[in-house]
Amino acid sequence: MKNNKERTAVWLYPETMERLDGWLIQDNCKSRSEFIEKALCFYMGYLGTEDTSSYLSKALLSSMEGTLQKTENRVASNLFRLSVEISMMMHLLATTLEVTDEELHRLRGRCVAEVKKTKGKIRLDDAVDFQNGIEAEE
Repeated sequence: MKNNKERTAVWLYPETMERLDGWLIQDNCKSRSEFIEKALCFYMGYLGTEDTSSYLSKALLSSMEGTLQKTENRVASNLFRLSVEISMMMHLLATTLEVTDEELHRLRGRCVAEVKKTKGKIRLDDAVDFQNGIEAEE
């Protein structure tokens, strides 16, 4: 910042001035000019950056991080439980089937393509229809 300040006129509504005056003490500003300068620098910094975290309140950031962490932990826990259940199901199924490596390889390729095509929205009904030779409707 320069050592020399320039004088400028600012037109504000009376209610805005009242709010400004109310915040002067809380922000440790000695004058309206200092408060307006800080507010403008803050706002211009906010506009000029993609990382707005430095402009959000610490309490809000902390709360959001806590919520995200809880959600991440819950999703990870659910994925682990789901993986265990699928593993159990696969082992039980493997004990009853006699599938060749070639058939297993082709099935995996088909399943990968199906998951990509449906974006993971697989239905048991569709798999049963396919296994029974019924053509799926596009």
